[in-house]
This record gives sequence, structure tokens and C-alpha cells, in this order.
Amino acid sequence: MSDQSKLPVSKLSDMTSSKEAWRVFGIMSEFVAATERLSAIQPAVSIFGSARTKPDHAYYRTTEEIARLLSDAGFAVISGGGPGIMEAANKGAFYGRSPSVGLNIQLPHEQHTNPYQNVSHTFQHFFSRKVMFVKFASAYVVMPGGFGTLDELMEALTLVQTGKTRRIPIILVGSKFWGGMMQWIRDSLLTEGMIAPEDMDLVQLIDEPEAVVDAIFKHYETRGFEPSAAEREMQLNL
Repeated sequence: MSDQSKLPVSKLSDMTSSKEAWRVFGIMSEFVAATERLSAIQPAVSIFGSARTKPDHAYYRTTEEIARLLSDAGFAVISGGGPGIMEAANKGAFYGRSPSVGLNIQLPHEQHTNPYQNVSHTFQHFFSRKVMFVKFASAYVVMPGGFGTLDELMEALTLVQTGKTRRIPIILVGSKFWGGMMQWIRDSLLTEGMIAPEDMDLVQLIDEPEAVVDAIFKHYETRGFEPSAAEREMQLNL
């Protein structure tokens, strides 16, 4: 029998609470380190998509092209730093003019760091990593993907819809892949009053790489990419 098993329940509870309290400092340090590392990388576009997409797939090639166009247009490109679509995004930016950024996550499977990163930062916690994707992005480009991609997409839509972050372009690439979901959102969420009509304007469905870049520039044509003072204050409350 271990020594801990002999301790009273109240003592074990105190030890657990103490460990959890100290863990908060680790989470804080993760936020601080990432913020310091990424603060100079602006403007930037976050690109999401499946980790399982192979290099010979059309989605991979399209992502690489979009990332290269964005990089050459002056945008740093941020991805999750892993394989698949993330690798394609980093690869396209890596061979462009602007930095390729990978925000990696420690996972028991699927995640390994791709080699196409000028800036690489690894997180232990999904939630702190997700904050950084939003905090430093001037736009979201969402390629076909699975649960993780949907998670990032819905997170961004919710933050913009509720005014917890500034309005940025959220672009779904691939009308064939995303069309069914968008139709369901229109037929079910909108029709049944779960979202407002104007919420449909929060996301764009685009197929051509050049049109993705054009849509981002169009969004910012009457203002700069730099967040305003009010927007910076808003992002402090993410």
C-alpha cells in the first residue's frame, strides 16, 4: 500500500488542490511565452484543416497555393504546425516572403511538427493555443477538415458573433465540402431562429485561391490591419 493511500481523504484533497493551483502558473506562463513570441508577427492569417490530408491530395495543393499567395502578399501564415493541411499551409508560406508560423500541440497521436516553420511554438493546452490563433489573426481560412477544424471554425464564429473579438474574414474553402453544412445552417439554425439573419454574413464560401486573398484585402480596404484601441481592449477579454 502506498504512503498516499494511508492519508485521510481531506489531506489527499488538499494535495490535489495544491497541484491544481500550481498548474495555473504553468498555464499563465504558456500565455505569456506565446504572446511574447508572436506579438511581432502581424498581419497574419490562420489556416485550419485536416491533419490527415496527404500531400498528393487536391486540398493539400490548394492550401499550399493559398498560403504562398498570402505570404507573398505580406501576411504571416499561422497553422497548427502538424501534418496534412497544416503542413501545406506552412510549406506555402515557408517559400513565400512572410513568416510561416506553427502553433504545435502535444498530443498522444496524429501530431508531429512539420519542417516548414520559421517560427515554431508548442502548447500543452488546447485552450491557450486557440486563443493565440484568434488573437493574432487578421483572417481565418478554413480548409476541409474533421472535428478539430470544426472546433476552430465554431470558436471563431462564436467569438465574432458575440463581440468577444473583432470582426475578421472567416473563409471556408471548398463549396462542395462545406456546402451541405452551410445549407443546414440556413435551413435549420436560421429558419428556427437559432441565429440571426446577419450571422450568415460572418462566413464566406470561396473556391479559388486568388479570391481568398482578394476577400481579405476587400475586408480591410477602408481600414488598416492593425487592431484599433477598442479592438485591442476587446481581445484582452477573450
